[in-house]
Amino acid sequence: MFIKQFYTNCLSEYAYYIESNGEAVVIDPLRDVKEYIKLANERKATIKYVLETHFHADFVSGHLDLAKETGASIVYGPNTKTNYKVHVAKDGEEFKIGIITIRLLHTPGHTLESSCYLLLDENAQSHALFTGDTLFIGDVGRPDLSQSDELPVNDLAGLLYESIRFKILPLNDNVIIYPGHGAGSSCGKNLSKESISTIGEQKQHNYALKEQLKEEFIKAVTEGLVAPPKYFPINAMINKEGYESLSSILNTGLTKLSVTTFKAHISDDEYVVLDTRATADFVQGFVPGSLYVGLEGRFAEWAASILPFDKTILLITEAGKEEETITRLARVGFEKMGGFLEGGYEAWVNAGEQIDLIIDVEVDELAMDIEFDTNLVVLDVRKEAEYDNGHLQESINIPLENLVDPGTMADFDDNHNIYVHCGGGYRSVIACSLLKKQGIHNIRNVNGGWDAISELKSKFKIIKTEASLN
Repeated sequence: MFIKQFYTNCLSEYAYYIESNGEAVVIDPLRDVKEYIKLANERKATIKYVLETHFHADFVSGHLDLAKETGASIVYGPNTKTNYKVHVAKDGEEFKIGIITIRLLHTPGHTLESSCYLLLDENAQSHALFTGDTLFIGDVGRPDLSQSDELPVNDLAGLLYESIRFKILPLNDNVIIYPGHGAGSSCGKNLSKESISTIGEQKQHNYALKEQLKEEFIKAVTEGLVAPPKYFPINAMINKEGYESLSSILNTGLTKLSVTTFKAHISDDEYVVLDTRATADFVQGFVPGSLYVGLEGRFAEWAASILPFDKTILLITEAGKEEETITRLARVGFEKMGGFLEGGYEAWVNAGEQIDLIIDVEVDELAMDIEFDTNLVVLDVRKEAEYDNGHLQESINIPLENLVDPGTMADFDDNHNIYVHCGGGYRSVIACSLLKKQGIHNIRNVNGGWDAISELKSKFKIIKTEASLN
């Protein structure tokens, strides 16, 4: 028996390859499936099944491409309806892989079709549980992300309670838990950084697995939920209805565009320019009107949060990063690719075209300017919970994802000098690119963000909200 856990950092997502005697399954694959096929070929194994735990909302699964490439059957749990061919398994249905068995456990709650996969070893003993978004390390899946109109959130949370109590808790304490996500995912609210655990450990440390009444459980898993990213319903629908192959998207996206052609496209409202270079490079100069999301951060998540899905994307990347950029965009549902600027930003500059830039300021300069500039406004683009945990007294909080709506900046005047910061400097540059595209240019990016401000806290008035102090 062989198990490999794949982790994708910018999505906090785990996928799994399981093999026995030359037969394999892949659980919850990402859209780019080459790694799974390569591993199976290296081990001289055949991928027999693609097992899906549910309709994912935070990424587009690779189930269709993987099934097409390998001939594997796609398996979902009960209550699944798709626009493509799948095997809808029954609760308790088993699948033989070499000398091991994988049993589907229907565990509705996160979504109606949500299922876990119990791995039984060659002796028919429970060895591991692949929990998808039903159970995480330290948490359970949110019950408010389902695309079903059939049940309200509290009813789904009640189903999740029953799934945990009657399907998972009865398993032996030594059964290994392999979750679908780790810390940073928006599919839960208290995910651990640990990649594996056991049933026994989770009984001790997971708040959702402690002894409690159903009403107590429902309250625990539903309170404190923040609004999910706006792209989640789009990804869930793509997973349900099907999608264009990644190879086709790459063929279009890897089209080389001259400066002349690129410039002509920019004037067309059907296109949007995305620059994915390093933060330090972008602020020093970029094509006017470009939106920025750097590959070095949580790229896919933020790209899906700020980019329109109905426009064609034109890319500016570091040399050699074009295919990686397109692949990572496709993971979260982007399919309309128009090509990339050949020669990158340097080609644009060498052609003598107009450029824009973002002015960086250090935190000590911010501290001085706050005292003397009566038109200064500090814009904090961190999430509300981060802001509540500590912020500058003078600051206004507009989370980054909300800046997509131009109306959020309606209260700012033309004479305001806007100093933008986030936690460490990545999100604030994205925010500055959004503001620039909206025609707001009197902005400064605060280097180092809140981390740097905290180091010089003696120079600032920092406050916390009452809720964060309780």
